[in-house]
Amino acid sequence: MSGTSHDGIDAAVVAFDPVPRIVAARTYPFPDGLARQLRTVTAETRPAIDDLLELDTWLGQAFGESAREILRESGLPRGAIEAIGCHGHTLYHAPTGEHGGSWQIGDPNRIAAATGIPVAADFRRRDIAAGGQGAPLAPAFHAFALGHPRERRAVVNLGGIANVTLLPPAGPVTGFDTGPANTLLDGWAREHRGTDCDRDGAMAAAGSVVPELLEALRADAYFSQPPPKSTGREYFSRAWLESFGPDRWRAVDVAATLAALTVSTVGDALRPTSPERVLVCGGGVHNPTLMAGLEAALPGVTVEGTARHGLDPDMVEAAAFAWLARERVAGRPANEPAVTGARERVVLGGLYPA
Repeated sequence: MSGTSHDGIDAAVVAFDPVPRIVAARTYPFPDGLARQLRTVTAETRPAIDDLLELDTWLGQAFGESAREILRESGLPRGAIEAIGCHGHTLYHAPTGEHGGSWQIGDPNRIAAATGIPVAADFRRRDIAAGGQGAPLAPAFHAFALGHPRERRAVVNLGGIANVTLLPPAGPVTGFDTGPANTLLDGWAREHRGTDCDRDGAMAAAGSVVPELLEALRADAYFSQPPPKSTGREYFSRAWLESFGPDRWRAVDVAATLAALTVSTVGDALRPTSPERVLVCGGGVHNPTLMAGLEAALPGVTVEGTARHGLDPDMVEAAAFAWLARERVAGRPANEPAVTGARERVVLGGLYPA
């Protein structure tokens, strides 16, 4: 799994016996220059085709090497692995309209060649072909791994983009992208602090929320749009933030406001469903400012990381794509139409033989 934060490749070996168990996991930094090239290309409106082809190959090789390395760390023989699931790196996600789609790069053929293991990849576009948005895809796994027969739960993934999964004891699983989580805050910290993210939420904690700016950000039409809905950094971009003139305020106050945007939009999504417990995963679980904000926004609700329920919060997404690979190999549908808006449940992804 390689997310919108550009912080590296999350690799996990996952056993299903029958609940998911992470056997080995690690985040591998991108090779020198790859993260920088990814940021450059994803920030461009029309990147050159030769740059995209180079990145597709380079990422595939990096994914393959990470898969080989995590297999070595697990101590398992290659034959113990049924398949590798790879999400790829999202270049662009615009699933609506007659010709909508979603594009992930990282050539799965390179992964299969590097490991000698079959690869399942390209999970989103089959759902889009069935009329869905191809995202979020993790809710089906959240229901499998973290649902409870008597407790109203929600899962919040605070990655580059925030998404929520609503897990009632009975009834359909629902979920959607609420908006930005770390993508804007990470970029702001890189620009003003020279760090890869707002580490420990320190920058946001040093500032004060700017009510005028927060109100303007929250007025964006995406936040009031009903689900199903999904989004990405191509929408909530630096250019989007720039349109609000953030340089009028102190950098730390803008950081505090961006954190408040994440907390308030996630809170808005969860409060109507009255969850008893909210399980948080993704990089934002390590940000005390975001976690404290969620607790304040959801009084009376238990807010905790997924680690308390047996899943490393940094590896939930990687585990989800291991599960999606498992479902693809078995030929089982793995999308949730109530989440993505698809007309029907469908088998997701393509298989690339070893």
